[in-house]
Amino acid sequence: MNQSADGTRRAPLSRERVLRAAVAFADGAGTDAISMRKLAQELGVVPMALYKHVANKDELLDGMVDLVVGEIGPPGAGEWRLTMRAHILAARRVLLRHPWAAGVIQSRTSPTPAVLGHLDSMARLFRTGGFSVALTHHAMHAMGSRLLGFSQELFDDTAADPDPALLQQLARAYPHIAELAGAVGHDAASTVGNCDDQAEFEFALDLLLDGLDRLRAAEGLGHGT
Repeated sequence: MNQSADGTRRAPLSRERVLRAAVAFADGAGTDAISMRKLAQELGVVPMALYKHVANKDELLDGMVDLVVGEIGPPGAGEWRLTMRAHILAARRVLLRHPWAAGVIQSRTSPTPAVLGHLDSMARLFRTGGFSVALTHHAMHAMGSRLLGFSQELFDDTAADPDPALLQQLARAYPHIAELAGAVGHDAASTVGNCDDQAEFEFALDLLLDGLDRLRAAEGLGHGT
């Protein structure tokens, strides 16, 4: 083991140690704050030592994504819909622990090995659950980023309750958006119920899974199975 300047012994530098330190750094400060210099300071090494394990920041981010996705683990066994739902919600719990990860996953130009492995496990759940190749393809597209535990929203309605004067201005130009903004609230009195990210995620997930199950059943009947 290596020895630090204060005489304490530390684990030798490795790719996994670099990535774990980077994930911990991003959990606290976000990925924009990460640099090879700052990460080297966290690890108590010179910046050049990092380049033996990661070539650049892009490779560092790819490795961080793989480390986080690896925390999800393999899907369980059982009926396809319940297993799929539980696995997606497990992925969501992991990504909520690492709030920067969804943005980094979206920013990658190609999927990392761990992301590909995760998506492959989801495709396997569809196929072993009775989905054809064609319906599995459609299902993967329909589920989109939810397969990895997050969703890409068109607008954010989780902020504080809107100012009535602003709603009046909004209504003149965008009446239907204003109607939605006025209906959504953060208390029991709101028209559409309490606005909650987790509830909205599960609502959309259940809607998609129910629809896919109906298509799977109809496809089976159409093939005489």
